[in-house]
This record gives sequence, C-alpha cells and structure tokens, in this order.
Amino acid sequence: MNDLVLEMKNITKDFSGIKALDNVTFSVRKGEIHALCGENGAGKSTLMKVLSGVYPSGTYSGSIFLNNKEMNFKNIKESQDAGITIIYQELALVGEMTVAENLFIGHDLMRAPIIDWNEIYRQAIVALKRVRLDIDPQTKVSDLTVGKQQLIEIAKALTKQPEVLILDEPTAALTESDVSILIKLLNELRDQGVSCIYISHKLSEVLELADSVTILRDGRTISTDEISECSEESIITKMVGRELTELFPYEEREIANEEVLRVENYTSYDKSGKKIVSDINFNVKKGEIVGFSGLMGAGRSELFISLFGGMNGKKEGTVKIDGKTTNIKSPANAISEGLAYVSEDRKRYGLILGMDITKNTTLIALNKVMKLNIIDKALEVNAAQQITERMKLKAANLDIEVGKLSGGNQQKIVLSKWIMNNPKLLILDEPTRGIDVGAKYEIYKIINELAQQGVGIVLISSELPEVLGMSDRVIVMSEGKITGELSRKEATQEKIMVCATGGGSRG
Repeated sequence: MNDLVLEMKNITKDFSGIKALDNVTFSVRKGEIHALCGENGAGKSTLMKVLSGVYPSGTYSGSIFLNNKEMNFKNIKESQDAGITIIYQELALVGEMTVAENLFIGHDLMRAPIIDWNEIYRQAIVALKRVRLDIDPQTKVSDLTVGKQQLIEIAKALTKQPEVLILDEPTAALTESDVSILIKLLNELRDQGVSCIYISHKLSEVLELADSVTILRDGRTISTDEISECSEESIITKMVGRELTELFPYEEREIANEEVLRVENYTSYDKSGKKIVSDINFNVKKGEIVGFSGLMGAGRSELFISLFGGMNGKKEGTVKIDGKTTNIKSPANAISEGLAYVSEDRKRYGLILGMDITKNTTLIALNKVMKLNIIDKALEVNAAQQITERMKLKAANLDIEVGKLSGGNQQKIVLSKWIMNNPKLLILDEPTRGIDVGAKYEIYKIINELAQQGVGIVLISSELPEVLGMSDRVIVMSEGKITGELSRKEATQEKIMVCATGGGSRG
C-alpha cells in the first residue's frame, strides 16, 4: 500500500495570467481510494485535466510520474494508453446508440474490418455484470435512467482496464441502491490493485470510502491526510479556510399567519393520463421554509412542476395564492402569479450556458431593464451587478459565459434570475446538488434572507440533514401522496424515513 503509482509534483497552470493551480503536489498509492476535496474553483478539475491529457504537456509546469516514470501526455489517448481513465460528472454517452456500442466506442473491437457483434455483446454482458446491471446490451442508452447511464459510464471506463481510475462526483445522479453498488465495486477494484481518485462534495461518502484525502484550496495543496485522522468538520475547515460552526445556518424568526400558497385536494395527471400525485393538501406561509422530503420517485418534483404549470395533463383540486384561487396553466402564468421555480437540473432548465452572466440574470425580469420596450444595456448591467454582488458571485466579469463557471456560481445565477422578479413563493428543487460546502453555506444564508423578507420557501431535497437543518416544517411524500408532516421540533431522520416508506401520518 505504500508504493506510489502516481506522483504529480509542483503542477502550476495559468489561464490568462490567473493561476488555477499553484505548485500543486498530489500522489496516489497503488490500490488505494484517494479522495480529492475542495470548494468549486479550488482546482480539482483542472488538476485532473492535466493528469488525463486534456491540458497537454507544455501548457503547464511541473512533472507527472506514473510508476516512477515521467510522463508527458500530449492528449487524452496517451493518458488512457498509460492506464489513466477519467469519468466526468457530465456523462459522455451517445443516447441514440445502444449500451454495447457505447461501451466499446473507439475500442479495437469496433475498429475491425468486420465487426464481430456477437463478441461485442458477450463482452458487454460481462462489463454490465461487473457493475451489477442486468439489462440488454442492445438497449438504447436514451431509454435508461440517469443512474443506470452513470453505471454504464463506469463499466465503459473499466473496459479500458485502468491502473488509475478518476471519478468526478460519481454519485450525483445515483439512487441509494446504485450508490451501494458503486461502493462495493470500488472496494473490489481496490482489492484488485486499481487506484481510484474520488472527487466528491459528499463528505460522508469520502469518510466511508477513502483511504486518504487531499484538500485543495485556491489552487494550492493544503494537506494530505489518512482518512482515519479526519472528520467531516476538519475537512470542511481546510476546504473553506475557516470553521463553519453550523453547516445549516437556520435563523429563528416570526412566521406570519398569512398564507402565500394553499393547495387543497390536488391531483395531477401527465399527458398520457397517468396519475402523478394524488389528493395533496398543504400550505406555505409567508416567510416560512417548508422542506419536502421523500425517496426517489416519491413525486416531490412532479408535484411542484405541475403546480408551476409544467405538466400538460389534467389537474383537479384548488390552488390559492395569497388567499385567491388561481388556475395556473403554464409557467408564464405561474411567474405572473409570483411563483419562481429553481429546477434540480440547472444546466438544462435553469440557464442558457452559452449566454453571459448578465443576460442569464435578467432573463425573467426583462421588464425591469427596458425603456420603451427596448432593453437598456446600462440598466441591465447595473441590475445584474447589484444582484450578483448580493449573491457573492465569484467571476472576473459579467461577460463570461455561465457554462464556464463552477456549479456553485451557476446556482447563484439561477437564484439571481428568480430573485430579480421579486417572487412571493420560491420553489427550490435540490438547490445545493453538486456544489461545495462553502457555496452551500452562502445559498442557505440567501434562503434565510428571503424568508426574513416574507418570501415563502419550498425546499425539495434528498439530503435529510439539509431538510432538517433549514426547514421550519417538513412534509414527506411517498408514491405521489403526502404521508407525513412534522414540525421542526418533531422532525428527525428516523421519523422522516418512516413517513417516506409509507408508514407516517400528518402531525
């Protein structure tokens, strides 16, 4: 276990004079799981792009040694041929191709003059069994869940027989059962002598899985420690450079009696007529943070997409905003009624990635930056500057495309966009997914600030500590129905899980 398979020494990488990596040193032993942690923008992805050949030799300074041999990768293929394989958070699968074709795309088996499909399918079945997937290799990838696609990406990486496997936020889209499969697989790979570099914001996973952890901050190596010497608190302190005395900075406040939203006997169907949620009853008061919890597929997101006008099927029941019955038929109706919805998929539904920060920020509230029905550039820039400063956005300027920003900064822009419209009710669907603890803390402070101003908040989250830490009240769903409602004082992880599995009741 003490033999180093990988050493990266004094790696420095500049972008337009700004140091993304500053003299970083990082090493991995043979047959270990080595976690790499740090806030968004700390340099983790840049370091892995150097290692994997995305940034070729000559574009950075420093040295890379693999099994004591210095490497100068000119491209990704050279890195892969040397035994380094990376699985990015953004999946690199072709949806219209089959599972088997995706597993072996670019493989020698697919380059033969005559492709032996029987051999490809045989090897595909072996690869899928390795990640515990019992599916037909001829299935189209687009027909599978995101979680299964993630496991296929891992199976694809393993067909390359890597000596060093890099996993970037591998569990972000996985269910609990899929996470369990991944953990077993990584433990098996460790036993087989494969070294894994594990990048994750989920520190509970890091503490469970890793043998050691390296912390990066502001492009520098802060420390490398054995995991037995670490706690979640010590890792966070090194990541952010300060102690977060409370991960969830909940603030006590007076909650008004006035309701911003009331939903009565609400049932919703999709366009095929399938029932999505059934007989839903709840309310949200002004300035109240109501957490929505439940297992995967419980219907939380579907409920609020429907309430926001995003489902095309039939709806039954009553929806009141500020005490007045309303009939929301589209997201445009919802916005005009004072609702805002931060989607769990910010890149697909929350942002226009090729557009700059300013335009993304003002997209919902264009009427506030227009004169005589024409966008006033000075007004637009000033409005964007004010809201992004309030959000503590980290960006060199507002002309940067949002696709080039970290996840935490992207999420701040999504929030900025909706807050500019002064919503009465803000629906947050997995608002901190895939972002680091420092950015999470800042978003929680924003949530508190909005609640203090009287905005009703719906917090949909799969992270129980987040729901418990930030909510005034917790509503639990299971199979499209509300199965429990708990006050802040009553709510515990155990009670929520009982309700989430259908065994709870309204409190």
